[in-house]
Amino acid sequence: MSNTTDCVFCKEIGTGENFFADDSLFSARKDQFPVSPGHAEIIPKRHIQYFDELTDEELSHILIFAKEVMQQIRDELPTKPDAFNIAINDGPEAGQTVFHLHLHLIPRYKGDVENPKGGIRRIFPNDEYSNRKA
Repeated sequence: MSNTTDCVFCKEIGTGENFFADDSLFSARKDQFPVSPGHAEIIPKRHIQYFDELTDEELSHILIFAKEVMQQIRDELPTKPDAFNIAINDGPEAGQTVFHLHLHLIPRYKGDVENPKGGIRRIFPNDEYSNRKA
């Protein structure tokens, strides 16, 4: 696990660099490698790596803040998202590459993929639900 001295998110939070929204507990930044227009990340101001390290206050507030940021994304984009994927890569085995917890808000658009059925379940190519015809 990284610490605050070598954590890119902690450094950015300290300077306010790259963030477009924040409150007392969280900041929002545009993803530096977006998978769709408007892809953003919600980042706790306190350095933690895992979801279960959130305090009860942070836990109850993260989705409220995410909802506000989603509306801001909708308001700012010229093409309004039709939906969102909301995801956390909780640990290296789940794909986490920056070891400071962050929640992805990924805007989705009708037709952006041929078959969106299954959403995040599709990380596993042989997922039976997503690959069903009916």
